[in-house]
Amino acid sequence: MVAARPAFADAPASAKSPAPAGAVALQQVLTKAVERGDAPAAVGLVVDRNGVLFEGAAGKLNDAGPLPANAIFNIASMTKPVTSVAIMMLAEQGKLSIDDPVSKYLPGFDKLQVITHFNEKDGTYETRPARTVMTLKHLLTHTSGIGYAFSNPIVARLQQGNQKLEWELPLLNDPGEKWNYSASTRVLGLVVEKVTGEDLETWYQAHILRPLGMVDTSYAVPKEKQSRVVTPLSHDKGQFVARQNGPIPATPTPPYRGDGGLYSTARDYSLFIRMLLNGGHLGKVRILSEKSVQEMSRNQIGAVFVTQQPDALPQLTRPFPLGAGQDKFGLGFQVTADTPDAHTYRRPGSLSWAGIFNTEFWIDPHSGLGGVLMLQFLPFYDDGAIRVLRGFEATTYRELAH
Repeated sequence: MVAARPAFADAPASAKSPAPAGAVALQQVLTKAVERGDAPAAVGLVVDRNGVLFEGAAGKLNDAGPLPANAIFNIASMTKPVTSVAIMMLAEQGKLSIDDPVSKYLPGFDKLQVITHFNEKDGTYETRPARTVMTLKHLLTHTSGIGYAFSNPIVARLQQGNQKLEWELPLLNDPGEKWNYSASTRVLGLVVEKVTGEDLETWYQAHILRPLGMVDTSYAVPKEKQSRVVTPLSHDKGQFVARQNGPIPATPTPPYRGDGGLYSTARDYSLFIRMLLNGGHLGKVRILSEKSVQEMSRNQIGAVFVTQQPDALPQLTRPFPLGAGQDKFGLGFQVTADTPDAHTYRRPGSLSWAGIFNTEFWIDPHSGLGGVLMLQFLPFYDDGAIRVLRGFEATTYRELAH
C-alpha cells in the first residue's frame, strides 16, 4: 500500500510531555543494548516540533569513559538529506528545477549508456543508449540508474581494476525505471557546487548548518572537539574490533561529497529533523517552504518500490533497508508504507534514512515525533544494530506518542 502523504499543517503541534517512566524505558533500551552486546555504545534522542523529549547515551567513548550525549559521529549517508534539502532550496530560489536534465549542469550526462548484458565471470558487458534523460529528480529519488559498489555486485565488479567512480560507469537501468541505492546524491553535491559557485562545506554552513544552530556538524572536526569523536569499529564474530580508519580532518578540505562525509551529533541532527517536522522552519529561521517539504515527503517514484539492496561487500553491509518491497521514496527520503509494523514503529508517511556506520533517523509528521539513533560500527544493518533501532522506535511510540 502506498504511504499516505504527510499532512504537516494538520499534525499535532507536539507529542505529550515525556513521563519519567518513558525516559527510563528509553534509557533502558540503550543500556540493555550495550549489555547484551548489540552495540558498544549508543546515543538516542527523540524530539517533537518544540524540542527534545528524550536524550540518552550508553556505553563508553572509545573505552575511555562514559559516552557523552554530545558525542560526535561520522554520519556518512545521513549527509544525503542535507544535500537534498540544498537542492530544494536552490529550486525555490529559481536557480534550478528538479526536472532539469543533469547534463544542464554537468558534462557527460547527455551520452548515457545502459547495461543490457553483463558477464559476472570476466566483468564484460554490452550497452545501449539510455532511453530516458536523467534529471535531478532521478538523482533525488535514487532512480537514476547509478549504483553503489558496496550494495550492487555489478557495480562492485565493474570498479575492479580501475579508478572510475560509480556515476562514470554505465547505468544499471534507464533513469526512472528502478530504485537502486546509489551515489546519485554525490552527483547532486556536484550540482550544488556548480550552481552556487561555492564548495559544500562553505554553502551548507552559511545556509543550513549555522542558521539551524548545528554547531558540531561539518566535514571536519576541530582538534578541540576530537576527544568527543566515536571511532568506527567492525562487528566480527560477536566481537567489536578496531578497523582501519583514516585520520579525522581537523580543518575542512575539499573535495566534499554530497552523499557522505559529515560529522555530527544526535543533538545537531535533531535540529535538522525539527526543521522538517515544522514544515521547513525552526523558530524564526526558515530553510524551506512547507510546499517543498511536502513534495520531499510524498511518493515521487510512482509504481516503483524501494527494493532490497544485496550485500555485495558483506564486510560493509547486510541486505537493506527495512520496508523494502513496500516503501516508496520521496525527494531524498524513504517514505514508510502503511503496514502493520508501521503502527508499532514509525508511522505511515514517516521519512527516514541512515548512515553506513548504523546511524539512523526518522521523521514522523503525523505523530509529530522524530528520532535519532547513533551507533558507530560496521556492517550496516548488522542484526544487533537493527534490534537496537526497532527497540528504540517501539519504546518511543509506546511511551511518547499520543
